Amino acid sequence: MEQVEKIIDERIQGKALVTENKKENSKKLFIESYGCQMNMNDSEIVAAILDKQGYNTTQVLEEADLVLVNTCSIREKAETTVRKRLQKYNRVKQESNKTMKVGVLGCMAERLKEKFLEEEKIVDLVVGPDAYKDLPNLLEEVNEGRDAVNVILSKEETYGDISPVRLNSNGVSAFVSITRGCDNMCTFCVVPFTRGRERSRDPKSILEEIQSMVDKNFKEITLLGQNVDSFLWFGGGLKKDFKKATEMAQATAVDFAQLLDMCATQFPKTRFRFSTSNPQDMSLDVIHTMAKHKNICKYIHLPVQSGSNAMLKAMNRQHTREEYMELVDNIYKIIPEMALSQDMIVGFCGETEQDHKDTLDLMEYVKYDFGFMFAYSERPGTLAGKKMDDDVPADVKKRRLTEVIDLQQKHALYRTQAHLGKIEEVLIEGTSKKNPNEWKGRNTQNTVIVFPKEHYKLGDFVNVKVEDCTSATLKGTAVGYSDNN
Repeated sequence: MEQVEKIIDERIQGKALVTENKKENSKKLFIESYGCQMNMNDSEIVAAILDKQGYNTTQVLEEADLVLVNTCSIREKAETTVRKRLQKYNRVKQESNKTMKVGVLGCMAERLKEKFLEEEKIVDLVVGPDAYKDLPNLLEEVNEGRDAVNVILSKEETYGDISPVRLNSNGVSAFVSITRGCDNMCTFCVVPFTRGRERSRDPKSILEEIQSMVDKNFKEITLLGQNVDSFLWFGGGLKKDFKKATEMAQATAVDFAQLLDMCATQFPKTRFRFSTSNPQDMSLDVIHTMAKHKNICKYIHLPVQSGSNAMLKAMNRQHTREEYMELVDNIYKIIPEMALSQDMIVGFCGETEQDHKDTLDLMEYVKYDFGFMFAYSERPGTLAGKKMDDDVPADVKKRRLTEVIDLQQKHALYRTQAHLGKIEEVLIEGTSKKNPNEWKGRNTQNTVIVFPKEHYKLGDFVNVKVEDCTSATLKGTAVGYSDNN
């Protein structure tokens, strides 16, 4: 199911983070991450904090003084993998490195808290996604022989003032977190419970971080958040407290469309993307801002989860099928070349054949460029897990998922074929996996394009003539540099 990789990128799961080592650092940190891009980003922040505590990163588990695993609670598979990894760390600890300390970070830490310390006895510290700044104190506790847990979800913590260490990337694209947490209580999702209430970062600190990325020659920045469209900076604090803010604070607040405009205006040679959007919070101001700037990519990840109003209600999504379709109509009206991608959950509690058919109908209506499709699996700690019956049989889920994936493949091919014969700007991100003599990059719609390397280099913006395609990839030949270099 190749489509899932775009959100949970399987190639980078469990990869040990590598950063630049400092001579004066004497301790070794082994950190690996599972889950979404937010988690990978968080690991870079953790490495930056621990760098100041004298830790260099290592890829050799056996030599580490401190082993951290950054976890994800979204899928069962990730949790199973993490438990296996913890057993492996434990073996190493007992056999060859008795002083090694082991910690669990991130969403799973938040959810399983003391369970890790008491039942599994492998773990010395448990750190939730808001407590990374507290790591130095927690490590002190551990070194004095006490278990350390800090999973308190913070109201303010947005890590605006820690510049993440980023050496594990392709050197071309970077990620900048703009919000943390989520206020949408979707019944299938554990994020509000693990990452807390929504709060936004100071735009000034975001622009400073982007500047530091641009200075290091990064060409593309993705603004990240569980829900970027509800970005709202009014001097700090939780988004839900906006109504209590002073008139002045409310009048001078910065929303997502304004932030996007500031980024694109200040860095005209940098490409911008963003993820994830929530249909209920997406304003057309954002679309107009995208239309105004060539350097904001014409691609939106716009999760819908289901095409059925009954399912949307059961999932506590704050939009109907009709509202979603109207939003899509408006997006295509303002930017006809826009690419859209979906998240789809099949087999949610109580889903009927008609509900499923409604989802297929919605897909026919939108014809998404990409999709991330899952069969529903119950997550402990969610409202659905507590209150709803996971009553769709596994074989039915499997069939429905296959139908959704097949339809998505058909639409993906329809969308890639629309690029044939066109000349499109591509940012070179790396060598093609299938052919070492070809570059790969993405066009503004986020579609991967491969083409012969010739004299072009990593990080170049190149105009490519599209000559062939599959449902996932475009193939072509470069016809020269674009005017963005």
